[in-house]
Amino acid sequence: MLFNSLEFLIFFPIVVIVFFAVPKRWKNLWLLAASYYFYMCWNARYALLLLFSTAVTYLSGLLMDRVQKSGLSRRRKENRKKAVVAVSLFLNLFILFYFKYINFALETLKQLFALIHIELHVPFFDVLLPVGISFYIFQALGYTMDVYREKISAERNFFQYALFVSFFPQLVAGPIERSGNLLKQLKDPKPFDYDSVRTGLLLMLWGLFLKVVISDRCAVLVNTVYGDYQNFQGYGLILANLLFGVQIYCDFMGYSVVAKGAACVMGYELMDNFSQPYLAASIRDFWRRWHISLSSWLRDYLYIPLGGSRGGRLKKYRNLLITFLVSGLWHGAKFTFLIWGGLHGVFQIAEDLAAPMWAKLRQILGIRDGNIFCRILGIVKTFVLVEISWVFFRAESVSSALWILRNSFVLTDLTYFLQTDRLRLGFNGTNLLILLLALCVLAVSEIMKEMKIQPLKWLSSRNFLIRYCVYWGAMLFLLGSMNIMGQEFIYFQF
Repeated sequence: MLFNSLEFLIFFPIVVIVFFAVPKRWKNLWLLAASYYFYMCWNARYALLLLFSTAVTYLSGLLMDRVQKSGLSRRRKENRKKAVVAVSLFLNLFILFYFKYINFALETLKQLFALIHIELHVPFFDVLLPVGISFYIFQALGYTMDVYREKISAERNFFQYALFVSFFPQLVAGPIERSGNLLKQLKDPKPFDYDSVRTGLLLMLWGLFLKVVISDRCAVLVNTVYGDYQNFQGYGLILANLLFGVQIYCDFMGYSVVAKGAACVMGYELMDNFSQPYLAASIRDFWRRWHISLSSWLRDYLYIPLGGSRGGRLKKYRNLLITFLVSGLWHGAKFTFLIWGGLHGVFQIAEDLAAPMWAKLRQILGIRDGNIFCRILGIVKTFVLVEISWVFFRAESVSSALWILRNSFVLTDLTYFLQTDRLRLGFNGTNLLILLLALCVLAVSEIMKEMKIQPLKWLSSRNFLIRYCVYWGAMLFLLGSMNIMGQEFIYFQF
């Protein structure tokens, strides 16, 4: 069931109305039932995987709590808790590996043996990737490790914990919530609140605007070029690469904002998953702003346990590379994703190595911290590096990504492109005008948030006429995009 579908337009009001109508003790059970129904709309059988992951991590929490309260020595407690965490990690990651990576691993093994002239016959497993499996498994494992670290107490109410893992607004594409945030909120369901409902619905409207009006319209051009990339070069490829950066941002942020809005309607607050990433002045800053729930998860549960920045520069860079390679592999079982993640790790290392030289140059030139020119230069540099990496993320193979990058620099006459190539990009004049206007709205919103001005709060303080002109304008944009509604969110495949 997609957020941008008629089914969800019927499903969500029913869920909310019943949620506020039933007594408090039944609210979580109702949401749990609704969440499982929401997930089963894709593939009912795979709800068993969700239930299995939930049961394993729930029991692991109870076992660690029991060990912690036992009379064992501290060392024996620690060893037994580690054993429980290891079992939980193995079972959950085995599920993830089998459904997402088994064929990739076997094919890679076959190719490695081929390098030494050994023909290896490997089976092919006909498995369908369960939607959202990477998200809910990481969320469940985060809970296990939080209990192990004694950041939270083990949850004893199974149904409440099951709702934490399966909460439908963020179940299939995040944000990857922490038990310290969402699980605590689920313990105390909120009554109806007009302001929360209003704010939530406006967030949902904004998220759908990002997805349907901007992302899905960019997808028309991006898919046209990437689907026949060898017949394009220069400006056509550059435009497609630029618009893919916009497409994936608005697609994923659109989902996250709709999820946040849907939760807000019912009185729950999900974490922000994005913070103006294309205004980042460095790759490190980009990852503080992009897919925040995943980047912070990898930092807390992988990078820091590996040693983080402790132990010298070489170990720090090793840990960075491992973390970003895992990030790439998390997105998909393809070498293009590994290269995408590896590039971001290399970019960060290069920035770190260049930082002393850059600081010395600024000192010589007398450039102060916060210089606007340096910030703009940093934003442009970061944007270019991110756009280069997106080519590997979007391309079907490493060879096609390299072809696209190489031919992006083959620039023909711009006038010729405007008169001929642009007509083959899948756009008409109306779609182009709508996209340009929508991008202007996005740019203004991003700049406002960077200036610590919340667009929704700012809009709420305007007079009635301005507010409703904006609301109905957004609705008209959505209605004008009905012909391209119903497209899946990009991150559903992860």
